[in-house]
Amino acid sequence: MKIFSLLISFFIITVGTVYSQSLTHVVISGATTLSSFCFTTGQQVIIKISPDGNILEWGIEVDPSRNGYYRGKLDPYMGRVDYYGPESDEAFRGKVKSIGACTITYYSSSQPAVQKGKVKTIGTLQLDYYMDYDDANYRGKLKSAGSIILNYYSSYDNEVYRGKLKAVGNTSLTYYSLFDDKLNKGKIKSIGTSNYTWYNEFDRKEMQGAMKSGSVIQKVNTVTYNIL
Repeated sequence: MKIFSLLISFFIITVGTVYSQSLTHVVISGATTLSSFCFTTGQQVIIKISPDGNILEWGIEVDPSRNGYYRGKLDPYMGRVDYYGPESDEAFRGKVKSIGACTITYYSSSQPAVQKGKVKTIGTLQLDYYMDYDDANYRGKLKSAGSIILNYYSSYDNEVYRGKLKAVGNTSLTYYSLFDDKLNKGKIKSIGTSNYTWYNEFDRKEMQGAMKSGSVIQKVNTVTYNIL
């Protein structure tokens, strides 16, 4: 009986691991612009989607010790990948249907235009988007991934911040304004309690605009922020 219980527990843990998905990375390009959200499946496949919910690429994270490594690079996933066929709804016809054991669904053509064709679920993880009636600076962008709520700066905020990612769950992101640092306006200033500084116009010319302090890879809670 004890062995049977252990086998059942092992099966539940294994199935839960294989079929679990989560938001694991946020990529900010040029230290200013949100370029993608990354979701990791139970088989450790990383799926990158754009801020407005379209799949950009997928693959396996590259070992940093390998030759030719650069941050954000993915190795091709060699497992099975299926696509929606010609009989499917026009909004997702031809799009990726599954990557390994992870099934992907999309909002159909009957949904509002702001959702139509965008990723709806990655495995069991539900994605939702800001609607037409929301602020123009984040209308159509990813609003939530499972229980994680995503917030953006609105029309009422400083114009340098507008549309930028403001918070991932309870982790806040701030940026330099024109008044803070003219040269580095719009660059990331803080992620949670981690601060960033940049060489400015008073520093040596070859250093201006480069990161002075902070980390290009910053993990806060369960999400890793990549500053490219």
